[in-house]
Amino acid sequence: MTTTTLTAPVATSPVATCPVNGDRLWGALMDLAQIGATPKGGSCRLALTTEDGAGRDLVCGWMRDAGLAVQVDEVGNIFGIRPGQDNSLPPVMTGSHIDTQPTGGKFDGCYGVMAGLEVMRTLQQHKVQTQAPLALAIWTNEEGSRFVPVMMGSGVHCDIFGKDVALQARDHAGISVAESLQAIGYAGTLPVGQLKPASYIEAHIEQGPILEAKDTVIGVVTGSLGLRWYDVTVTGMEAHAGPTPMELRQDALYAAASLMRTVVDIANADAFSPDGRGTVGEVHVHPNSRNVIPGQVRFTVDLRHPKMDQLNAMEAAFRSAAAALQAEGRVQVQVVDVQEFPATPFADELVSAVAASAAAHGYSHMPILTGAGHDAVYMARRFPTAMIFVPCKDGISHNEIEDAQPAHLAAGCQVLCDVMLAQAGVVAA
Repeated sequence: MTTTTLTAPVATSPVATCPVNGDRLWGALMDLAQIGATPKGGSCRLALTTEDGAGRDLVCGWMRDAGLAVQVDEVGNIFGIRPGQDNSLPPVMTGSHIDTQPTGGKFDGCYGVMAGLEVMRTLQQHKVQTQAPLALAIWTNEEGSRFVPVMMGSGVHCDIFGKDVALQARDHAGISVAESLQAIGYAGTLPVGQLKPASYIEAHIEQGPILEAKDTVIGVVTGSLGLRWYDVTVTGMEAHAGPTPMELRQDALYAAASLMRTVVDIANADAFSPDGRGTVGEVHVHPNSRNVIPGQVRFTVDLRHPKMDQLNAMEAAFRSAAAALQAEGRVQVQVVDVQEFPATPFADELVSAVAASAAAHGYSHMPILTGAGHDAVYMARRFPTAMIFVPCKDGISHNEIEDAQPAHLAAGCQVLCDVMLAQAGVVAA
């Protein structure tokens, strides 16, 4: 594909020229879910395993049947290209991922790929030609369950980190990404990052409870929360639980617990709510014995906010609390920075197009932020980007019981089709 930076024309109407087939979309999702199917109705296709390879084979076959030319890049990202009338124009791209969590559901990531495939199938069925080409991406190792870094394929594509960082990453068994790509037949030759889209639109289940609680079909995603991760170690001293008086203890868990509570209290504070998030998700206590005062506690902290100045203030409050705890003299507190994602706004034009399509079809819709990481978050750093959310049952995701209504999935796919056609331009019959 060309790497030109020309901009594709924009159609005047946000309404699709042809309807997507919701039944066909649902069928594709259910067929893909059978690969790595789990007892509770979910799917387990860890990145670059045999199951992931089988899923890739299935979807690539569907892509070719829909008239797409399939290309694979050096880190295993898959691109299905539908030619346009003017292939010198950069493509309008959609996509997501089909790798899952160990106990994943049928829809996380897979919906975005299958919705993109349904758009391509619909256009092929109705013989619709676009002026600019279209592209459907399957990104490698979005989940990060087997390999880190998370959102690997899109991260390399957007030059967030280097190709070698991805290829040399190893799982717990010592197997590298490069070795795994060779094993499943997806060590591609397309140079990483060569395919530069005019725009990128990703459909996804919300993975949260807001849309369902608001009885709303379409989430018009305006951007992503900024995120900062920390590893915290609180060190005191182990001692016998019986003979050691309370006033002489250096109880690491007691001290750590107060700091953990502070993390949540910061996010709940009026200055940072309702968009602030504060989470302690992992805790390790040493020596973890019933009758020993804990001498060391390690835990993780996750802070999020859509405004960087507010995220900075949340971090300052957290670090101040950690310093104050250490100043009391009973424990040492170490805070290590782990990872940061800046708050990322999506492209105003594309966000407006999503809202316009939803309104044109009479779908209830509302602006919403994404609190989770998605490939779209990395893509937004390089290309005009938007996301379309649909509800998921009880807000549950990363779980085998993850579920969504077929009508909602079809609605999101229809909006995706509209926006892609508006961006690519429809050639008159």
